[in-house]
Amino acid sequence: MKAKQTAAAPPVTNLRRETAVFAVIALVIAAGIVFWFVGAPGYTDAYYHFNAAKRWALGFGLTDTYLWTYIGAPGSLPAPSHLYWMPITSLLAGASMWLTGSTSYASAQIPFALCLAGTALVAFRLGWRVLKGRRGAWIAGLLTLFSGFFTRYWGQIDTFAPYALIGSLGLYALGLAMETPTSRRWWLIAGALAALAHLTRADGLLLLGLGGLLALWLIIERRLTLAAGVGRGGLVLIAYLAVMAPWFARNWIAIGTPLPLGGTQAIWFDEYDDLFNYPPDASPATLSLDEFINSRREALVNNVATFVAVEGLIAMPPFMLLALWRRRHEPAWRPFWVYALGLHLAMTLVFPYPGYRGGLFHSAAALIPFWAVLGLAGIDDAVTWVAKHRRRWQPQVAKALFSFGLLGLALVLSVQTGLAGRSVASDTIPGLYQELQQHIPADARVMINDPAALYYFTGQSGVVIPNGDAEAVRQIAAQYDVQYLVLQAGGMTDEIALLYDDPPAFLTPIPLTTPDVRLYAFTISP
Repeated sequence: MKAKQTAAAPPVTNLRRETAVFAVIALVIAAGIVFWFVGAPGYTDAYYHFNAAKRWALGFGLTDTYLWTYIGAPGSLPAPSHLYWMPITSLLAGASMWLTGSTSYASAQIPFALCLAGTALVAFRLGWRVLKGRRGAWIAGLLTLFSGFFTRYWGQIDTFAPYALIGSLGLYALGLAMETPTSRRWWLIAGALAALAHLTRADGLLLLGLGGLLALWLIIERRLTLAAGVGRGGLVLIAYLAVMAPWFARNWIAIGTPLPLGGTQAIWFDEYDDLFNYPPDASPATLSLDEFINSRREALVNNVATFVAVEGLIAMPPFMLLALWRRRHEPAWRPFWVYALGLHLAMTLVFPYPGYRGGLFHSAAALIPFWAVLGLAGIDDAVTWVAKHRRRWQPQVAKALFSFGLLGLALVLSVQTGLAGRSVASDTIPGLYQELQQHIPADARVMINDPAALYYFTGQSGVVIPNGDAEAVRQIAAQYDVQYLVLQAGGMTDEIALLYDDPPAFLTPIPLTTPDVRLYAFTISP
């Protein structure tokens, strides 16, 4: 019987040479994206991670002097940091500051440029494996670098770039483990990467569960015996625990539990502002059935839009899904599609408000290299099918043409979105914070919309304005020794707006020149 002919794999020497060349170019492009588009933090998450990194680099340990949420909040300040978000982002930035001897934002960004370049390398190697050559590898890598709406966030001191690298490597390792289930190496590596992913984002824990699920799948398919399958799952768990042990120990010493548990309250949010409830009381009892359904429906609409526009660069989703469907039975792709499906379901049905308000966007960064390869593979699959029915088509020419057209679209979209959100480094403190410094002593605590931004610009401690009424404000001020309250017009809840229009007796107004902002001093002891 004649042997079935298969495409020859490109020579290993060519792969090594191409990988080295691409790595250099990817690093240059990644540095440009990280440092040119982002020169300063632009939102609470980035302020928080940078502040914690700077304090750690300066020798204050992983500590906070302010609160941005009351979920899992300590009883006093200062307090252990990262009781809601995970620490790797701050540790990477802080280590870079310490090594360079500078606490500038640019110094903190160095590991994020490396992470972005590394993520592009994941796409490059995956593209070489799947598409069997340099065209697929190079374009997949470049699509990961020029990734549309992610462009303006890769340089933020946030989880985007670290999770993109760690999460994609974890999925890649699990794919290799599924291809060679008898090998112990990839299961151990996958477990260690699952821990690093969890240390980057709380939902990185999904990779640990995925490792166990895949081991079970191999047992069901009889590719592994029961003992061998349990052993592979055990290797994932052992490696995970070994990497996580120091963080578990730190939390046990600091707060008496291996991991903070408050974040699970997000399942029961009645609205996104429940993130700032005081006390943090979201539970099944506080969520009505109508709101439960409406929140999931709203998350579904928004998350589908995220999949199409953010993950798929608008044009790729049909090709991504086509290629994935054709490869759904391949062991190497199973970890990816199970994880992608599980992530989208979790961010839609379990954590709808955090999910569509940024959680899915952050976590989907790990999927970008795989979607890039699948988008290209889907184009090739579609061209091959059409060429069978239209003899005048030259499939190789058409594949190259459409691939480079997709890259051009990604480049245009990336530049447009990057320029729209570009932030420039500046030593100038915004006018509001300058004026607050004139009226508020440096050692005083402030209740304000964004205490992370306040600390970044002034170094002053504070707490976030609660999603509550005047009594909640008064109680928080007493508990955390807050002396001042800053209210900014717009974005206030109805109850807080009452304080803006008609402050209670325990608040004394302090005149400001900054428009639409009011400053009050707490004048009585609650």
